[in-house]
Amino acid sequence: MRKKLISIDLDGVLNIYNGKFNKDEIPPIRAGAYEFLKELSKLFQIEIFTTREKELTKKWLKDNNLLDFIKDVTNIKNSSSSMFLDDRAINFAGDYKSAQIAIKEFRPYWKVM
Repeated sequence: MRKKLISIDLDGVLNIYNGKFNKDEIPPIRAGAYEFLKELSKLFQIEIFTTREKELTKKWLKDNNLLDFIKDVTNIKNSSSSMFLDDRAINFAGDYKSAQIAIKEFRPYWKVM
């Protein structure tokens, strides 16, 4: 059985991101990220979706022993992906009124901690 593809954001999901972007340095790995990706890779192909430079991201993944779990690193939304995991996303559940409220009230988790 072929595994479905999941796209996972890097900043704020796999690392300790607080909104202060440094293009030359990726923040430290978030506790539990290794175990999370290890287990997820048994069920899915994993693609890292990030605006960061691809080679820097691959180095960070390698330095944190995560590269073996990753199929690819991209900054392009992949139409083959079955789902996306991101700290700055709102799920559209078919109701525009609820979506509008969620958009107005949205804060990334790291801004409310």
